[in-house]
Amino acid sequence: MSVSGQGTIWNLPGYTGELLSVASEKTPLLTMMGGLSNGGKLTNNFEFPLNANFTPESASQPAITETDSLKAPTAVETAIAQEKNVTQIFHEAINVSYAAQSNAGRLSGINSAGAVNSVTDQVAFQIQRKLVLMAKKFEYCLLRGSYQIATDADTANKMRGVNEAASDASNTVDADGAALDKALIDALLLLMDGNNADFMNMFFVVNLVQKQKLSKVFGYAPTDRNVGGVNIKQLETDIGNIGVLLHPMQSTSVVTLLDMAHLAPVWQPTPGKGNFFYEALAKTGASENGQLFGQASVSYGAGRFHGTITDLATS
Repeated sequence: MSVSGQGTIWNLPGYTGELLSVASEKTPLLTMMGGLSNGGKLTNNFEFPLNANFTPESASQPAITETDSLKAPTAVETAIAQEKNVTQIFHEAINVSYAAQSNAGRLSGINSAGAVNSVTDQVAFQIQRKLVLMAKKFEYCLLRGSYQIATDADTANKMRGVNEAASDASNTVDADGAALDKALIDALLLLMDGNNADFMNMFFVVNLVQKQKLSKVFGYAPTDRNVGGVNIKQLETDIGNIGVLLHPMQSTSVVTLLDMAHLAPVWQPTPGKGNFFYEALAKTGASENGQLFGQASVSYGAGRFHGTITDLATS
């Protein structure tokens, strides 16, 4: 459960036992990119470019007569466009009373002889939990973020995630409520190939619902008295091998095909403080009052490098 406002002895009781989260803590894409503190790109502008792109003219067989050649053809120039994204603010706070910090020996629940509080440092625990939460929020936005650019101090920047980037690039196959099958995957690969995707380091990002359907469609279990079932982790396709990444934050009705070769976190550090940092706030009473702050986004190269299948059956 979450406690809003100040943490006290009474709303942050101590317990003994193995410390476990009841929710998923996995951030597989962020982990593959190095986490909140490793690698990535830096920016000092919340709006940053992903690429400068152009569409070359299509080639075909000319049909130019001698008469046509007597005058110059109509000039056609190549125009350049730009894809961009924005960093967004991630901001959390803690406020733990001195009394709560100094009562680590006070236990609730089962209190047997020799029992030890699972949380020995309440402030450190709360800071660590906020860092995990910020990583999870970043992971969600990386995959499912919806773009918005700030126009004033009261408008939030919101990063564009890979799913929306693929949709904006028209790399989306609408399943129209149908179940995931090979035909839909083939259609996505053809669409992305037609839009000049690179297909360098490809992964299907799926919720467990669609992961089970993938295993059902592509799985083949050899006859064995002792072992049964399948777990598809990679698909062999006409564009190469595609890994399968089970993702707890993916929509149950969407399958994303992304190219990890083009994914990188983008950090916007605060001068003199770095990025995703903790700092104490001014004292207003007997508590540790602090905030965690970071600005980040994702660079995905170009929307055409990624694709989605949407509106899939979920049962």
